[in-house]
Amino acid sequence: MNFTKSSNPVFSDERIGNVVREFAGSGVMTMKGVAVKSALLLLLVFLTGSLTWKLSGTNSPAVVPLMIVGGIGALILGFVTCAKADKAYIFAPLYAICEGLLLGALSALYEAELHGIVSMAMFSTFAVSAVVFLCYRFGILRASNTFVKVISYATLGIGAFYLISIVAGLFHFNISVLEMGSFGLILQVVIVIVAALNLVLDFSSIEQGVEAQAPAQMEWYSAFGLMVTLVWIYIEILRLLYIIFGRRN
Repeated sequence: MNFTKSSNPVFSDERIGNVVREFAGSGVMTMKGVAVKSALLLLLVFLTGSLTWKLSGTNSPAVVPLMIVGGIGALILGFVTCAKADKAYIFAPLYAICEGLLLGALSALYEAELHGIVSMAMFSTFAVSAVVFLCYRFGILRASNTFVKVISYATLGIGAFYLISIVAGLFHFNISVLEMGSFGLILQVVIVIVAALNLVLDFSSIEQGVEAQAPAQMEWYSAFGLMVTLVWIYIEILRLLYIIFGRRN
């Protein structure tokens, strides 16, 4: 089965191929199935995020531990889900819960600095995702070989930049986009665009899986991959809005 190469590590050919071989003949993947499971995972993110948000509003001492647990849990479960794609129906919901804990606390921190930023970020994420989906649906954006290569390399570059930022931070060097002035703003816009365009690669991978009649088990795994990209878009938009509007205060 030949799926489109995606910069999202969830949709690697090797991992998808393992699921296909494991569950061949156990029912087929459908767009509706992926949509339903994606909605369930995002609902879990929202519900657990709302819980952490509520605790943050009461200045509960549990907020920071929940944020740490959520971050570490999401990191571990993300790798586990990729490695155990056949068990995505178990690990993907757990990952969504951990992401909710992390995002709820992170969002509360941004909201405390700039009131209304979270609602703007949520709406913007929905709007951007909808526009990308419509552009893909009507053939305006397609996952051509050149498109895939450009977005994949750009995504790897962003990942390398964040890794360098983390390492530099350990040595007290701050190279965050939040501290780069106008260049940081431009760079953050580029990051948001790259994150959004990753949806094209994800949509293409899902579409090809459906057309190839991949096993129904791929629905959970595909929903997980889509959720990873949507969460990334939300975080980057949240940061972009903070750079834009935070400077006015």
